[in-house]
Amino acid sequence: MEYRLVDRLPTVEEFVAVTRSVGWADAYDPAAIPASLAASLHAVVAVEGDRVIGLGRLIGDGAIYYYLQDLAVVPERQRRGVGAAILGRLEEWIAGRASARTFVGLFAAGESVALYRRFGYAVHDDMTGMFRVGPRRTS
Repeated sequence: MEYRLVDRLPTVEEFVAVTRSVGWADAYDPAAIPASLAASLHAVVAVEGDRVIGLGRLIGDGAIYYYLQDLAVVPERQRRGVGAAILGRLEEWIAGRASARTFVGLFAAGESVALYRRFGYAVHDDMTGMFRVGPRRTS
């Protein structure tokens, strides 16, 4: 398998194809994807031939907070170093901009936890990852 990493946003179609392949089909409002991608700080795609087989992006304020978002590799190309290569390229981009106190966060699930641990990410005893989907409803 030969692929190359390209520092660019995925197209909406590429993003949908990769995220759908990993089971995230219902995770995003399709109408929101273009604006979400456009607001990214940086992104990397892994391209094999003319097909995007993996992607990852960074969101945040570009100064203090960075969040790794949507790191995904199509199932038939997983466990071959593609995800680690994408993560490494994103880490290089952050390193060129980050201060000693920059916070880099992410959400990880399942087997991806091991990949992030290899890059120095850990669960912090005093922090709890939290999230909410959709607007806050008030009664």
